[in-house]
Amino acid sequence: MAHSQRGHSPVAQVVGGGCPGSLRRTHPRPHSAMLVLVVLLLTVNVHLAKAASFLNMFAAQQNPPDPCLDEQNKPRRCIPDFVNAAFGKEVKASSTCGSPPSRYCQSTTDKEGKMVRNCFICDADHPKRQHTAKYLTDLNNPNNLTCWMSEPFVQFPQNVTLTLSLGKKYELTYVSLQFCSARPDSMAIFKSMDYGKSWVPFQFYSSQCKKMYGKSPRAVITKVNEQEALCTDAYSNIDPLSGARVGFSTLEGRPSAYDFDNSPVLQDWVTATDIQVVFNRLNTYGDEETDEEARESYYYALSDFAVGGRCKCNGHASECTADRTGKEVCNCRHNTAGTDCEKCKPFHYDRPWARATTKEANECVGEYQSQLFISILWRGVFLDGNDLTLSEIVSCMVSATTVLDTCFVLHFFPETSSTCQTFFSK
Repeated sequence: MAHSQRGHSPVAQVVGGGCPGSLRRTHPRPHSAMLVLVVLLLTVNVHLAKAASFLNMFAAQQNPPDPCLDEQNKPRRCIPDFVNAAFGKEVKASSTCGSPPSRYCQSTTDKEGKMVRNCFICDADHPKRQHTAKYLTDLNNPNNLTCWMSEPFVQFPQNVTLTLSLGKKYELTYVSLQFCSARPDSMAIFKSMDYGKSWVPFQFYSSQCKKMYGKSPRAVITKVNEQEALCTDAYSNIDPLSGARVGFSTLEGRPSAYDFDNSPVLQDWVTATDIQVVFNRLNTYGDEETDEEARESYYYALSDFAVGGRCKCNGHASECTADRTGKEVCNCRHNTAGTDCEKCKPFHYDRPWARATTKEANECVGEYQSQLFISILWRGVFLDGNDLTLSEIVSCMVSATTVLDTCFVLHFFPETSSTCQTFFSK
C-alpha cells in the first residue's frame, strides 16, 4: 500500500455531494491563490488611495501651500499682501479746525453760475461737528464721507502738514489724497526712511513749480536721476471745489521700474517708514483780499489719505506680524532675520545676504558656518589648550563671518595671513 501511495502524485479527494467512493483527481492551484491575493491587495490599495485623497483634501484646507516654498519644498521669493498701509494709523496734523470752534464755508455754484456759500461750525468737542485727523485713515465710505479740515485760511508762507508713521519700512506703490475742499495750488509729498529723523522729497505739485520749489514742470527722469522728485502743474486747478483725488505713483516714469528686482536704486526709492504731506499754498479765486468772509471758504480738507504698498521683507517673508513689544516685523523665512529680513540668521553666513528675486530665493545657508564654529571651538579650546573666554570665541566668530572662506581654510592652514590668524595662533 505504501508503494501505491508513493506512485500517485495526485491527491485523491472525496467530492462533497457526490456518491460515496466517487473520487476525483485534482491538482493544487498556487496561481489561483496568488491571483486572489493580488486582487485583495489592489482592492485595499484603491480604498487606501481614496481615503488618503479624502484626508488630503482636508489637510490642504488646514495647511495651505507655503508661499515661501515651491512645489518641491525649495525656497522661493515670497512677499506680504498689498495693503493700504495707512489704514487705521494715526496722522498728526499741524492744524485742525474746532479748537476753539470756528466757522467755515463751502462754496458752490448755482444754476446761473453764481457763487453760493453755505456756512457751518467746526467744533472739536462736538461729535457731529468735529473734523479730526482720525478721519483721514478710517474706512472711506463714499456715502458717508468724514473729512479732516484745517483751520481756515492758513495761507503761504505758512503751511499745514500731515505726518503719517507706518511703523516699519514699506515698499510703496502710491500715495493717494482725496479732497473735501478744492485741491491746493501748491503741495509736496515727502518720505522718511529713518522714522522721521530726515526727510526727502517724493513729489511736488504747483501751478508755479519753479517759483515754489525751484523745479521745472517738464523735467524728465532717466537712469541717472531715478531718485529725483518731480514737480507737475497738472493737479493745481481750483476746480472741482470738492471730491478731487490726487494720486502719486512712485514708479511711474522711472526707467528701471520694469527691472525692479535688479534695481537697488528704485528699491531704495520706494522704501519709506513715514510719509509727510505739506500744503504750501491755498487755491483761491482772489476774492479773499476784498472780502474778509471769503477767507472762511479757503482751507485744506481731506476725506482719505491712502498709502498703497507692501511690508518690506526683501522677498523673504509672506507676512508681517507684531512682535512681543507690539512692533510690526517681518515673519522671516529662508534663514533670514531682522525687522525687514535684511540679514542672515546667526550661523547662516555661508554666502552673503541677498534680496530674493523672482528667479532666485537667495536663502541664507548655514552648514559650513556651523562647521567653522565647531572648528574654532575645537582648535581654540581643545587642540591648543588655550584658556579662551566665551567673548573671545564669539569675537572670532563675528570676524569669521566676514571672511568665511579664508577663516575656514585657516583652520587647516593657519600659516595663511588673515584677520583670523591672531585667534588661531593664540
